[in-house]
Amino acid sequence: MKQILNRLFDHQSLTRQEAAQVMTNIAAGKYNDSEISAFISVYLMRSIELDEVIGFRDALLSMAVQMDLSEFDPLDIVGTGGDGKNTFNISTCSCFAVAGAGYKVAKHGNYGATSVSGSSNVLEFYGAKFTTDLSIVKHSLDESGFAYLHAPFCNPAMKNVAPVRKNLGVRTFFNVLGPLISPVRPNYQSLGVYSLKMMRLYTYIYQSLGCQYSIVHSLDGYDEISLTDTFKVVNNKGEFVYTPEELGFKKIEQKELWGGDTIGEAAQILMNVLDNKATEAQRNAVVINSAFTIQTRCPQKPLEQCKAEALESLESGQAKKAFVKFEEIYG
Repeated sequence: MKQILNRLFDHQSLTRQEAAQVMTNIAAGKYNDSEISAFISVYLMRSIELDEVIGFRDALLSMAVQMDLSEFDPLDIVGTGGDGKNTFNISTCSCFAVAGAGYKVAKHGNYGATSVSGSSNVLEFYGAKFTTDLSIVKHSLDESGFAYLHAPFCNPAMKNVAPVRKNLGVRTFFNVLGPLISPVRPNYQSLGVYSLKMMRLYTYIYQSLGCQYSIVHSLDGYDEISLTDTFKVVNNKGEFVYTPEELGFKKIEQKELWGGDTIGEAAQILMNVLDNKATEAQRNAVVINSAFTIQTRCPQKPLEQCKAEALESLESGQAKKAFVKFEEIYG
């Protein structure tokens, strides 16, 4: 590791093969916490290169639990995290809105690292017991349209990094890797990123991987479509910029998306959304993120139709039914 660190401190980059080897060594416990912390810190001070990301990803996927869900061809909805906004669990709510609209969703997620509550926190709050049992995962996809893959269970190689990440308490390149290491290797991915720089990086990555994707970023720093400001969407068709108003929404105040100070408060907001009792701002944020996700899965559908499907899923109770069935199967 000393040699690697000296190279990185000298502003050199790792090849794809070198990056894969370093990640393999981290997973094997060959480095101590100080070495891992120093390695992570390098990428807090300089940009991560495309070959480095793909090398890290390749190593982690080679060690991940095998999860073949090709018969469902599900999509994933995920954010990089690290935007420091502590919003409510918009992407998790969107998962159930999309599942309730009839699409298969296999979400790869984790506990919150830089926010009060990640997707794992709120789902566990309601009794979900995470698993890598393929029969349970498939049963949930079949019955509820939704399955959840808790990242530490799916990627046990990450356990040597978890304490360091938690102690650092800031976004690291592992926030970048998270959306890329689902063992499902989904063909469809809706991703929220916290900066335009990250948007460019993921665009190159997804183009390299050849998947169907949408990457979203609100220009005031959210890793999702917040409707608090102009936002950008990059997908297989190109780059697009929208304002909330031109898509038929009122602009939202940042405080209206606050995720609470405890996991319990965050979980209550999720339930309010699924019970169709959320505020207009909360509901609209979920609807627009769900709509662009549906369009990722069905690029030929106009956005207005996708918005209508997402709203219908919430208002009809189908999103809540998907949640209840998922919790029943995972409970």
